[in-house]
Amino acid sequence: MKRVPEPELMLSEAQARAYALADFAEPHSRYVQLFAEKFPHRPARATVLDLGCGAADVTIRFAEANPGYAFDAVDGSPAMLKYARRATARHQLGHRIRLIRGVIPRVKLPRTSYDIIICSSFLHHLHEPGVLWETVRQYARVGTIIFVADLRRPRTADRAKWLVEKYSGAEPQILKRDFFNSLLAAFTPAEVRTQLRKAGLPELEVEVISDRHMIVYGTITESVPSRRFALSFNRKNPVTL
Repeated sequence: MKRVPEPELMLSEAQARAYALADFAEPHSRYVQLFAEKFPHRPARATVLDLGCGAADVTIRFAEANPGYAFDAVDGSPAMLKYARRATARHQLGHRIRLIRGVIPRVKLPRTSYDIIICSSFLHHLHEPGVLWETVRQYARVGTIIFVADLRRPRTADRAKWLVEKYSGAEPQILKRDFFNSLLAAFTPAEVRTQLRKAGLPELEVEVISDRHMIVYGTITESVPSRRFALSFNRKNPVTL
């Protein structure tokens, strides 16, 4: 099935509210578990960049599982960030999770590099996926841990409909619609491997973890700023997170 891009931002209040209130406990908790399994010798204290944090559910789960981590969590949707602020306050994590509205790859962040870069359910929103990998390259250094989790595109639209009913049948219609559109907009593991080769990130591995998810993970082993690489996106039109 050919990829069908979707809007890059969830700007509406209804979308943000449905996403923030949905039950993502199973996949989001799994991301934290897999991160721990893939990086058993990760540092106890670290600076973390979270790209496309949305309502911050994943950010919060990572923060609670890793109490020595401080996060810069970036998103471009005011509606999503509103729910992220509420969630971080509810979990009393405002002192460790700094929420930032920004655009990639030109977002201005407080740090020039991070110990860890995470990203969940953001890659499939991008019309030009290279901007994510350029941002990873820009804010990584030798030793930076990368962990990206995202949907993977099913082979047919009928399969996408089946996945929607299986995993979100009881959710509001707006969430089911967005989930279906996201499945059609997602990349395949093979496409992501091609993206990584073009971005000069051969260290990163792609692994299928469920019938609808994959992860991209690894540790940067080469000095990032010294390498130049070409990406096929229009730098005059950066993507709003």
